[in-house]
Amino acid sequence: MRTGSHPYQHKPRPQQRFAQPVGDPRDATGLYAAMRRYVEHRALLGSTEQGLYSIERYIRDFIAWCDERSITHPQHVSRPVLERYQRWLHHYRKRDGAPLSVASQRCKLVPLRGWFKWLTRSGAIPANPAADLDLPRRIRRLPRSVLTASEVEQVLALPDTSMPLGLRDRALIEVLYSTGMRRMEVAHLELGDVDAERCVVLIREGKGRKDRLLPLGERALHWVQRYLDQGRPQLAWNLQEPTLFLGNEGRPLNPVWLSTVVAQYVERAELGKHGGPHLIRHSMATLMLEGGADIRFIQAMLGHAELSTTQIYTQVAIRQLQQVHAATHPGARRRARASQTPADTPRPCLVDEDAATALLKALDDEADEEDVYTLHAGAAVSAERHH
Repeated sequence: MRTGSHPYQHKPRPQQRFAQPVGDPRDATGLYAAMRRYVEHRALLGSTEQGLYSIERYIRDFIAWCDERSITHPQHVSRPVLERYQRWLHHYRKRDGAPLSVASQRCKLVPLRGWFKWLTRSGAIPANPAADLDLPRRIRRLPRSVLTASEVEQVLALPDTSMPLGLRDRALIEVLYSTGMRRMEVAHLELGDVDAERCVVLIREGKGRKDRLLPLGERALHWVQRYLDQGRPQLAWNLQEPTLFLGNEGRPLNPVWLSTVVAQYVERAELGKHGGPHLIRHSMATLMLEGGADIRFIQAMLGHAELSTTQIYTQVAIRQLQQVHAATHPGARRRARASQTPADTPRPCLVDEDAATALLKALDDEADEEDVYTLHAGAAVSAERHH
């Protein structure tokens, strides 16, 4: 844990995405070679590893589909070919007989639009076949269920804190609840990213490769300290490992596996609700909104670039963000307060209902993306283990 003026430490995490090619890797003008050039182009523009994984995953699916139909080069892909692929996705059935969700279909089609747009701009093809490709409409759903403050407390009470893994899980869920981090962000936290003196935590290269500094509540910091003192030393066999939260083999947690662990605690609480880290993230934002926090502060916590085209986000000072967090987050203090003093009570905030709806919709869209990534990443991990 960081103290004093020592600099934050961070090491990049190189990631191998796919070992096997698709299509004909020997053809320098084929679909596979064109995909490799596009992925390299996106890497040069600063796309994250998760973003590059998703782009390559879904374009590879399309190339494999094309290969079965003897479509081997970008010039062979026309608007009718893409529409045929879109119909195939619509009628595809998984092993359990279920169709692909609308979110899954969109995730497979969106990278193709970017890919063919780039191929057209670079002169590889004369016209963009995906220029006017219509995507499946998103299904208008009721808002996802969130946890109340008392329900979150029930989940937090479940880990066995007499054991190292229980201490880790309690500290991990406390950090998720206190900060609203994404699961990838909490999985990549390092020891030097937590500043105990200032009660803040630094997220390095979150979504969109953006750093942000977040307040860490007194209670979350208490459990992180307990985990560092009593739990992590029993898990870390490599003293040079910088990652904060470790598995029972002393290695960093896989984000998909992390989701499973949190979801299991939610199930054990028997609340009639389901979800993992994103449920905690969504609950935190909702509870702070209900507690009177201005949407701009919640936006800063979540790391959203913008809520709508009409709202301009100006950077919020960490001290001001800490004050709002302490006043509006039900789990910020180590001990619950029987009543608030006037100084503790947040000023009444006139909530812009359109902005609040946009915030919660953005969280729902994030959950859709995370569900699809979990599905495909989990399948890839299982296949790798089987192999």
